[in-house]
Amino acid sequence: MTLDQIKPGYRGTLSVVGGEGALRRHLLDMGLTPNTQVTVRKVAPMGDPIELFLRGYVLTLRKEDAAKIEVVGVEKV
Repeated sequence: MTLDQIKPGYRGTLSVVGGEGALRRHLLDMGLTPNTQVTVRKVAPMGDPIELFLRGYVLTLRKEDAAKIEVVGVEKV
């Protein structure tokens, strides 16, 4: 399952951070690294962007970028 498919109020653990080059480096720099637990807090009314909570801070991410991140162990918070 990818990060863009998770509904608000659910959390999971990042398993693979995809993307290439500068995009992948940028995602990793923002703290989106494997084995990090992330919670989806909100989704914008039109579905993009999504608001995440990880590592003690809130991050807003485009759905297109979230689709490149694989998540395992998804559960309701």
